Amino acid sequence: FPHHENEITQSEAFTGVAPFVRYWLHNGLLQLGEDKMSKSLGNLITVKEALERYSPDAIRLFILGSHYRSPLTHSEETLEAAETGMERLRQATKAGGEAGAKAVLDSEPFERRFVDSMDDDFNTAQAIAVLFDLAREINRAREEKHDVTGAQHTLAELAGVLGFTLEEPSRLPLDAEPFIELLVSTRVDLRQAKEWQLADKIRSRLAELGIALEDTPKGTVWKRHR
Repeated sequence: FPHHENEITQSEAFTGVAPFVRYWLHNGLLQLGEDKMSKSLGNLITVKEALERYSPDAIRLFILGSHYRSPLTHSEETLEAAETGMERLRQATKAGGEAGAKAVLDSEPFERRFVDSMDDDFNTAQAIAVLFDLAREINRAREEKHDVTGAQHTLAELAGVLGFTLEEPSRLPLDAEPFIELLVSTRVDLRQAKEWQLADKIRSRLAELGIALEDTPKGTVWKRHR
């Protein structure tokens, strides 16, 4: 007391949801080498810094690849492996096989294994292993020209339980923000000058880079797609 009570109060005040959650869990510490990662030790890696190098899905895979009660050691090698792993899952959801062909892959056993893993004290590492097993079988069936649409849907659904989007990571670095602001400002000037074609071209090219523009009464705002 009062740390846990403060966490509850802050979360409920910020979200307006009460109760915020039904269960609270203690997680293992994030370590950098032999030391825990903390602001006081000066060895902190911020979320923004991590996102400059890795996709959100890869970071999530890195974290969920260990049990929540176990310490987690940060390393570039592990994050690189997570990025590669996410690409394997993404590739398994891409179009392939032959529509209308025989669907020989039964995804129900994978669903049961996934649920059993999550029921086992939120064993996310084991649940992720199930995702990769299913992805491997999808690729195998797809190479044999079988219909894998149903299994792909199951893979995306189970991945979504863990928060994975399976979307391609944005090619745009976070330090590009000043250039985005410049392009947005230029587009505003073009719209005021009724240069609609050029203004639309800027919007389209930014969309290709993962940037969505929204024109509001208070001005144009932008956000990233990932």
